Amino acid sequence: MNITQAYLQTWVEARTRFFNLLPSITEDELTKKLINTKNSVGFLIRHIADVELLFAKNVFGATEVKVQARTVIAQYDTGEWTNLQELLDYQQSAFDNLKAIIAKQTNEDWQQSITTKEFGTKTKAEAIGRIISHTAYHAGQLSLTLKYGSVI
Repeated sequence: MNITQAYLQTWVEARTRFFNLLPSITEDELTKKLINTKNSVGFLIRHIADVELLFAKNVFGATEVKVQARTVIAQYDTGEWTNLQELLDYQQSAFDNLKAIIAKQTNEDWQQSITTKEFGTKTKAEAIGRIISHTAYHAGQLSLTLKYGSVI
C-alpha cells in the first residue's frame, strides 16, 4: 500500500462515525439542538460537507469543485438546513469529491505545504489529519444532538 492509499483508507474509516449516523436521521430531527448550543443537526451535516469541499478545492487542488460554504460564511446556524435529502446528497457529493482528489495525490504531494487563512501553513499530510479531526469532532456533536437534543 502506498502513502496515498493509506491516507485515503484512514480518512474513509474515520468518516464512518459520521456516515453511520445519516441513515437513521429523520427530517424532523434536522432542527434539533442541544440546550445552550447553536448548531442544529442540519447545520452540522451541511458544515461537515462544506468543509470537505473546501479541503478538496483549496487544500488538495480540485479546482473544478464548486463550493459555496454557506455554514462557514455565515459562521452560525441560520436555521435553513431542513431538507434531509438535499443535505444527504450534498454530503455524498462532498465525500465523493474529496475522496477522488485524495486518490490523485502522489507520494511527493503529501509533503507539499498549503497555506489557508483557516489553519495557516500545513503539509497535505498534516491537512489530512485536520479534516479527519474536524469531521470526527462534529460527528460527536451530531451524535449527542441526535440523542439528547430537542427541537428548539
